[in-house]
Amino acid sequence: MGFIRHVVCAMSGGVDSSVAALLLKRRGYSVTGVFMKNWDSLDERGVCTTEKDCEDAYRVCQTLDIPFHQVSYVKEYWHEVFSKLLKEYEKGRTPNPDILCNKHIKFNHFHKYAVNTLGADAMATGHYARTSQEDEEVFQQTPTASPITLFRNRFEIRNPVRLYKGADLLKDQTFFLSQISQDALRQTMFPLAGLTKEFVKKIAAEAGFHHVLKKKESMGICFIGERNFENFILETISSLISQYQYNIDILPSSNLYCFFFYSQYLEPKPGNFVSIQDGAVMGTHKGWFTLTLGQRARIGGQRDPWFVVDKDIATGDVFVAPTTNHPALFRDTVRTERFHWVTVDPPPELVKTHMMECHFRFIHQMPLTPCTVTLNMNGSVWISLSQPIRALTPGQFAVLYKGDECLGSGKIVQLGPSEYTLQQGRERMAAATQHREQQTPEPAS
Repeated sequence: MGFIRHVVCAMSGGVDSSVAALLLKRRGYSVTGVFMKNWDSLDERGVCTTEKDCEDAYRVCQTLDIPFHQVSYVKEYWHEVFSKLLKEYEKGRTPNPDILCNKHIKFNHFHKYAVNTLGADAMATGHYARTSQEDEEVFQQTPTASPITLFRNRFEIRNPVRLYKGADLLKDQTFFLSQISQDALRQTMFPLAGLTKEFVKKIAAEAGFHHVLKKKESMGICFIGERNFENFILETISSLISQYQYNIDILPSSNLYCFFFYSQYLEPKPGNFVSIQDGAVMGTHKGWFTLTLGQRARIGGQRDPWFVVDKDIATGDVFVAPTTNHPALFRDTVRTERFHWVTVDPPPELVKTHMMECHFRFIHQMPLTPCTVTLNMNGSVWISLSQPIRALTPGQFAVLYKGDECLGSGKIVQLGPSEYTLQQGRERMAAATQHREQQTPEPAS
């Protein structure tokens, strides 16, 4: 390679980011590894593996003979991810911290740190995804500054960077990248784009990265780990309140806002489990914010399982249904807040007709569902699905795809009526029609 450029690789201490750094080094780039600390282990009682992960990342960098740095975003994570997560729960929604973490931390603060502080030409991560840029060509070109103008030329030809699925469709992580900015994507490399997970493990083994191969793959909340979330939230709240309610001065400044938020909104608030079918109280819960639509409700004394179908945050009631496929759990319409398009502008087809056919998912790895998207004047979208989907959840992100391209995402803020509600409406209409027919006298002969 004739022209070597500087790439900063985000190192988590796992196999994917380790192999990403290795591949960059092999391609001739000048690589710097950086480990991000984004969660303060002193703030909760769960097991935190941050120090071990940092040590593992450092060992990889030593093996590769590349510089290693650490950077802390604990304060930013609390304010921009975790506090927003709690606000969403306070509204009765179920947020996705992994998408928020990528948007606010990795592809915002870390991206700026890599470029502005470490002088990187690009950053890289171990995500299974790819972009429309060809790494070997684009990232070796000498950058040229765009002319500074007050307004964008309406006739200029723009070539936005597009986000595509990785080669390993089972590991594809574009879902979690659907909120990142165009500026960050333009300066991001995904070295694992064309590889499968099994092949990545093979590369790691051949490189002697046995200490990262032995680690269990992380499947928990971004930077918090794999824990029972209900217990984690309740323990975190009670721990902070009991620790600091009499001595606010000793609370870490990065956690001060969250403490007040916990004590004001997310103190444990017990309520009732209520049957969606007849309004009967089935049992009690510890707090509606720990429950999400579709999950099994732990109701004492019930032999058969019940499932959460709705929540009333005003009363604290959580509505439940007796079967996992109850029609109250199925809906075919959602509305998002202002939609984030990866390419900044909506697809021309959608702008022109205000409607577009594409595919939808709101959970990582769930099958893609055909849908029709309608663009609203405020930038939000209505999404009509080809078939009802179980447990569509406010607070989750509706992610749209066109072929292999991830178009972007928008937070779900409104649900259409459930199949159960529509079914009840049809039954009431049929009963009303029958009643009118019975009340109408037959004409005299």
